[in-house]
Amino acid sequence: MLWRKRAFHYHLMVWPGIVFLILFSIVPMFYSMMAFQDFRPRRGITGSEWVGFENFKYMFELPDSRTIFFNTIFLALMKIIANLIVPLVFALLLNEVRVRFMRRWIQTIVYLPHFLSWVLLATVFFDVFSLDGIMNKLFGLFGVDPILFYQSNKWFPAIIIGTDVWKEFGFGAIVYLAALTGINPVLYEAAEIDGASRFRQLIHVTIPGVKTTVILLATLALGNVMNANFDQIFNMYNPLVYQSTDIIDTYVYRVGLNDLQYSLATAVGLLKSVVSFVLVTVSYVLASRFANYRIF
Repeated sequence: MLWRKRAFHYHLMVWPGIVFLILFSIVPMFYSMMAFQDFRPRRGITGSEWVGFENFKYMFELPDSRTIFFNTIFLALMKIIANLIVPLVFALLLNEVRVRFMRRWIQTIVYLPHFLSWVLLATVFFDVFSLDGIMNKLFGLFGVDPILFYQSNKWFPAIIIGTDVWKEFGFGAIVYLAALTGINPVLYEAAEIDGASRFRQLIHVTIPGVKTTVILLATLALGNVMNANFDQIFNMYNPLVYQSTDIIDTYVYRVGLNDLQYSLATAVGLLKSVVSFVLVTVSYVLASRFANYRIF
């Protein structure tokens, strides 16, 4: 009983988070039944007609369904791959900087964009990639004609992936830097005695030392294959690039709130949630098997 009294303030601290989780993650599950109804707001959930899987059939019959699923998976996979490789390379390079002050200064600078909102960054990037922006002026120095980046289905996906990596690679590098500090310095000393150069030490000591971390992050990232970052794309895209960057989340937003097709939007969102749940489960199984990572 004594330990329970002492732990009361800890439980009190956790309860706001639990209430938030219940209100915004558990209670909305009740409304998932809209995916199986012809939902009418004036009738409500209990009064709307049940149509079974008709909304799911209609979803796959839409000409846009294949495009939005492809865009979601493609953009998410490219972001996952880039956000694994770029932070790792940056962490390895930063680890070779021997001036401690300089290393901390660089890490702080690249870490800051993580805390900036996509609402702000979307405005900044629009000015950078506009017709008279910095990028077109830079290309103009080499005789390249101005490019309509925000109207091109060829260039805009690269902008989406590149800006996401720019924003997050500093934050992602923290995990790798933490793993690098856990490598036993004796291994570097032994390699140096054996005549290994800095590059050889990187190949045979540093990279094997973070291999488990890379595998863990890669397997856990599988759960985000269906999440291509709604905040970023919603704030940056426009109707001219729907073909290349319209994803499930933005499609659900437009269909559900703009076109008022609540049942169809719920069906699309529910399908995404089910697939994401399966992928998260698979990722944790793989993480447990290959990286010995367990949460329960």
